[in-house]
Amino acid sequence: MTNYYYTHNPEVVHDEKQWNFEIFQHDFKFTTDNGVFSKRTVDYGSRTLLAAFDPSQLPAGAILDLGTGYGPIGMALAYQSPERTVDMVDVNELALSLARKNTALNQITNVNIFTSDVYEQVTKTDYAAIVTNPPVRAGKDVVAAMLTGAVSRLVTGGTLTVVLQKKQGAPSAKKLMQATFGNCQIIKKDKGYYILQSVKEG
Repeated sequence: MTNYYYTHNPEVVHDEKQWNFEIFQHDFKFTTDNGVFSKRTVDYGSRTLLAAFDPSQLPAGAILDLGTGYGPIGMALAYQSPERTVDMVDVNELALSLARKNTALNQITNVNIFTSDVYEQVTKTDYAAIVTNPPVRAGKDVVAAMLTGAVSRLVTGGTLTVVLQKKQGAPSAKKLMQATFGNCQIIKKDKGYYILQSVKEG
């Protein structure tokens, strides 16, 4: 069975669960299922990324949640910045169906949810920010493509923000982001999770 969460159509025995989780002092409702990442709670890496991310310093424009899963990061950012559009993409069709269900459940409308294998179906080149909790188990090449492909899809002053555990390659990701963007800061460290951020310079 190809039931990995980073595959196109995970073969799973469906077992939907509903639960609530508070982000930005707001109680979000989530529906999850087998075949998605972190189905029982919003994972600690995503929480750490959201706590560190500051949209107030961004240029105008949409945000891309790359590898959205069932949608916690994209939904939270859309709630936090109602004046922005958040594009939520993933390769996993099951995850995307849950993300659509979850945005509807929480009455979040400033989103676009669509299928994309990394940046394959992403046509915009003027994002204010790209955020990702990359699927480490999909392999280094996938993660590297997520990081290096960001620069051509951001406006000047736009940011790429990534969460990775130190043991899962945060130091090498930092080097790659530094090489790609010419800069990379660790904006937060928490329990082995690193939040890395690069800015597209003019």
